[in-house]
Amino acid sequence: MSGTRDALWRALQEVKDPEIPTVSLVDLGMIHRLQVAGDRVTVEILPTFVGCPALEIIRRDVRERLLRVDGVADVSVKFVYHPPWTTERITEEGRKQLASFGIAPPRDPGNHPLDIVPPCPYCGAEGGEIHNLFGPTACRSIFYCRRCRQPFEGMKPV
Repeated sequence: MSGTRDALWRALQEVKDPEIPTVSLVDLGMIHRLQVAGDRVTVEILPTFVGCPALEIIRRDVRERLLRVDGVADVSVKFVYHPPWTTERITEEGRKQLASFGIAPPRDPGNHPLDIVPPCPYCGAEGGEIHNLFGPTACRSIFYCRRCRQPFEGMKPV
C-alpha cells in the first residue's frame, strides 16, 4: 500500500491550482487527507476560501489524475472546512512557485499583524503599498512596489 500512496502523492503533486498553474494543490497545502482502501481512494481537500469558484475544476482534475494511477478504480474528492486552510500551509516550494508566477506569497505577520504588504515578487523590495485589498480572487490583493513601480498580486494572509 505504501507504493500506491507514494504514487498517489506524486500524482497529486502534478495537479495544479486552476488559477495559478505553476503551483500544485500539494504545495498550496490544500490536501488535508489521502485515504486508500483497496482500489478506492478518498481525498479530502481544504479550499483556500469558502465559495471558491474553482472547486469543481479542482475536483475534476484530482479525480482524473488519480484515476490514471495503476490500481485505482474509484476516486472520491471531498471538500472539508475543518481545520480551516491557512496560508501557513503553503510549502516553501509553493512560495517559490507563487513568486515565479508574479504572485507574492503571504508575509509572516510576526510582530506586525496589520502589515500585510509582502515583498515585491519582481524586485524583492519591501515597503510597497496596498493598491486594492480585493484582487482578482478572494484570496489575493493588489499591491504596488514603490521601487520598481510594478503593480503585483499577493496572497492574503489567512
